[in-house]
Amino acid sequence: MLEETIISQAIIDSYRDKLVKVLDVDVAICGAGPSGLICAGSLAKAGKKVVVFEKKLSIGGGMWAGGMMFNEIVVQEKAKKILDEYSIRTRKYRKNYYLADAVECVCSLGYRAMQNGATVINGVFAEDVLIRKNKVCGLVINWSAGHAAGLHVDPLTIKAKFVVDATGHPCEVVNVVQKKSGIRLKTKTGKILGEKSMWAEIAEGMVEKNTKEVCPGLFVTGMSANSVFGSPRMGPIFGGMLLSGKKVAKLILSKLTAL
Repeated sequence: MLEETIISQAIIDSYRDKLVKVLDVDVAICGAGPSGLICAGSLAKAGKKVVVFEKKLSIGGGMWAGGMMFNEIVVQEKAKKILDEYSIRTRKYRKNYYLADAVECVCSLGYRAMQNGATVINGVFAEDVLIRKNKVCGLVINWSAGHAAGLHVDPLTIKAKFVVDATGHPCEVVNVVQKKSGIRLKTKTGKILGEKSMWAEIAEGMVEKNTKEVCPGLFVTGMSANSVFGSPRMGPIFGGMLLSGKKVAKLILSKLTAL
């Protein structure tokens, strides 16, 4: 016999426990696209307490759709090694061009991140940040549905040693910092430079180069990095995203070790 209220109670109790567990973490990541998931999985594997907030109900960012909803993605030789680590199947198209199924990639990246110990909370976005002594030290979170409906709902807060903006093209967390804090970003102008038009060859190299701490306590990865530092977009090639996620995890691990 199944009792509906017991089903409801089980969900409420479990979700409450999940949320309480991530009120104070080592790393809070905004955006569960490929770079955010790679970052989360790598940090969690290293034993760090990690939470990922995704404003949509689905994870994966733009990876689900491949190129124009042809759900295949392309990666280059260097990034293929990361897919190999995740046991994601690839097919060689020609030298330095490998194909992978977009759905298999997203499912595998999400599964591995959570199996490694990362917590993923969907339907939630960061509407603000916590800043103490000019350092980003947490997030202010709220329901995406409430925001979409135009409801005024007071948020909750998450404390984090480091925050990662993996929100893609809009670089939403960095935008909040720029708008509200007065903190100078580590860009040429001290402000968001904005992404440029597509140029895959340049963009793929720059996304890894641009992956860094953009202001104290806040890192950028994936397309957020290129948006903040004024580099081109790359389209449906995802190698740079994967490499960027690996790099930001490595940078943060170094910082956590030094604390």
